[in-house]
Amino acid sequence: MTPAARIQAGIELWQAVDGALDAPADAVANAWFRARRFIGATDRRVVSDRLWAMMRAAPRLVWHLKRARAPITPRTLMLAQLTVAEGASADAVAGLFNAARHGPAPLADAEKRALAALAGRVLDDPAMPEAARLGVPDWLLPRLIARFGDRLAAEMAAFDAAAPTDLRANLLKATREQAQATLAAEGIATEPTPFSPWGLRAQGRPPVTASRAFRDGLVEIQDEGSQLIAAMVDARPGLRVCDFCAGAAGKTLALAAAMNNRGQIVAADVSATRLEAAVKRLRRAGVSTVERRLIEPGAKWLKRAAGSFDRVLVDAPCTGTGTWRRKPDARLRLAEADLVDLARKQSVILERAARLVKPGGILVYATCSVLTEENEAQVNGFLARVPGFAPLPLAEMRARTGVPLPGDGPYLSLTPAGHGTDGFFAAALRREAAA
Repeated sequence: MTPAARIQAGIELWQAVDGALDAPADAVANAWFRARRFIGATDRRVVSDRLWAMMRAAPRLVWHLKRARAPITPRTLMLAQLTVAEGASADAVAGLFNAARHGPAPLADAEKRALAALAGRVLDDPAMPEAARLGVPDWLLPRLIARFGDRLAAEMAAFDAAAPTDLRANLLKATREQAQATLAAEGIATEPTPFSPWGLRAQGRPPVTASRAFRDGLVEIQDEGSQLIAAMVDARPGLRVCDFCAGAAGKTLALAAAMNNRGQIVAADVSATRLEAAVKRLRRAGVSTVERRLIEPGAKWLKRAAGSFDRVLVDAPCTGTGTWRRKPDARLRLAEADLVDLARKQSVILERAARLVKPGGILVYATCSVLTEENEAQVNGFLARVPGFAPLPLAEMRARTGVPLPGDGPYLSLTPAGHGTDGFFAAALRREAAA
């Protein structure tokens, strides 16, 4: 593709993502490229990298366009990306909008005025409001200031950086060293993650899913923070474990490996589609101890299973603020009403899952959020409402699991700037043993 054709592809891809309000940007982008197989791998990488950069910079780009009294369209956002974010000259950008060889149509008069006004600007303007500069919604800024204080700028900068590719070695099939060697033989260099004993980290986006190590089930793609959530469960061989919000079974796989495929795991979810998608992953990983269960109104298995699980993991649905490195579109779509609705659902789910924990068992509540309302406040509210549960300090969980879970507080709290992982939270709560 010519540089101009790549620009036009980027504009069209932005339109596709922006028009798919309920679909994640990565899923929309994957479908968009699948429908255009004539776009080669190098061109796909250039176009998608620019899309992700635009999403990360979108609040700042919009501010610049408004400052220039320009319309906000996919084309003007691209103009702002090329000039303000990438530093291209106005003449060079105008030359790309020439309709030649699949390039974008020539600039309209309003777009020419916008381009002239954008020329020479820098992305981080001193006059920019803090919310726009940090790339967060106005309503969310006070909550993030309360959460991070003077570390906020560093934390948001880390969320703007591209995430590495983290893998979890599947100990049912290989040691971490064996998985690393298999990947290296295919040209995928990795290094052990600093906290997870199963983790491997590759920089950038190597073709992991096309590798033998992935096809044979030696590794799974999983952020190190997510691996540490699984470690917090302290799942051991022979135990009965429930992954209450299992989704496509990412953490279920880690639990099965920790249990050496001995014991019983129930992977439960409200979505039959997500549970069905887990089958292929379970089979590839060689997991044979998982039973899938649908959570639906009147589900009899939930009543029968009350008080029967040694461990219950609640990886609760949340705002996903901890995943902004990988899903920059999520911060553009998040509304305050979403937080209110999710916090209410989290309370209901946590209480429902707590009924499954046997006396002396452990309930682990986790999110991929960095917001206090979804994390500490949710746990504190649960402990105030539901008698018989008490927090297990993080130091005790380190001793129980033998995993160097980072942090000094009572709960696991991870961020990109602090730990190099996505943003995660987890609290281990033990149910009192029967008298």
